[in-house]
Amino acid sequence: MDLGLSGMVALVTGGRRGIGAAVARTLAAEGCDVAVVDREADAEAEAVVGAVQAAGRRGLLRPADVRDVDVAERVVADVVGRLGRLDILVCCAGITADGMVWKLSETQWDDVVDVNLKGCFAYTRAAAAVFKTQRSGRIVHVASINGLRGKPGQANYAASKGGVIAFTKAVAREMGRYDVTVNAIAPGMIATAMTRALPAEVLEQAVRESALGRIGDPEDCANLVAFLCSARARHITGAVVTVDGGQFAG
Repeated sequence: MDLGLSGMVALVTGGRRGIGAAVARTLAAEGCDVAVVDREADAEAEAVVGAVQAAGRRGLLRPADVRDVDVAERVVADVVGRLGRLDILVCCAGITADGMVWKLSETQWDDVVDVNLKGCFAYTRAAAAVFKTQRSGRIVHVASINGLRGKPGQANYAASKGGVIAFTKAVAREMGRYDVTVNAIAPGMIATAMTRALPAEVLEQAVRESALGRIGDPEDCANLVAFLCSARARHITGAVVTVDGGQFAG
């Protein structure tokens, strides 16, 4: 299926690995030029940009801490200046710092909420100004099923992802008049470097919870993101779509 994304320009935060890297590669395969934003400008990040270029598209790497609102403004302006436009924003940057609420430190709370929620705000704010002027654009935020259901030991993470969901719905209402759609995906357990570090019993529980009896791959998320960025999803906005193999039935 041709999604009609050829020639568009996408910016992906957290694009160095996991879901973000899969999104960058998938959008490039669909014909997008892709700017990758990540805190680390290492070999993994360079490999993602290399994959974008190997697909015949332009790729940029912009090292940045997504929590910095001023840097977000400069990164978006730089991408528009260097690649000529911006059509798609996908906010994938996220971290965890787990602990039961009575053990959570203020630093654990602030770091997770700032990266996961403030990072979405920083880049959505910057991109929204561009999209509002050109009266077109696609924004996708990566949330989590734990932002919908909560999870013991992840009060900070669940709060941040629940905030992403509420933020998505509010911004969708603000941007709709400018023909800009704003949606969120809510992955369940996905096989990434982050989840591979989890205890075996946690992964086994996720498999038991899943109606399909397996955990997902980053490409499962990336394929949905690409669809939401296409004209085929033009009448979908303010939605939260789970990508969890039936792990969360709420």
